[in-house]
Amino acid sequence: MKSHTEYLSLTVPARMDFVNITDRVQAAVGASGIQEGLVLCNAMHITASVFINDDEPGLHEDYKHWLEQLAPFDASPERYRHNRTGEDNADAHHKRQIMGREVVVAVTCGKLDFGPWEQIFYGEFDGRRPKRILIKVLGE
Repeated sequence: MKSHTEYLSLTVPARMDFVNITDRVQAAVGASGIQEGLVLCNAMHITASVFINDDEPGLHEDYKHWLEQLAPFDASPERYRHNRTGEDNADAHHKRQIMGREVVVAVTCGKLDFGPWEQIFYGEFDGRRPKRILIKVLGE
């Protein structure tokens, strides 16, 4: 079995936003030369996520609204104990937990093997600084 590893670095200017990384993941699959296998893609930060869904702006706005209701941003130490450490990003940790850390996608004939409308997204919940994403392709 062969493996190929790449790292993406992103700096998202907003505190919370979603970035479609499908083309970059497919490029890593192409660079790997692997025709049949799996690709793992994960956020390497505890306030970010990688997930699969539709690339539809209304859905992304719905996600932002829903996540903000579940874990609202509040920098004060009264709402979140984590913020008593001097941090202000406890909500981002919660949002990452909800959206997940990683995705695994089948590679068939050298291409990401998606269902209809599926795309890979990086979810940022505590932006404005560089963060990394791991892409690991395994197969033959």
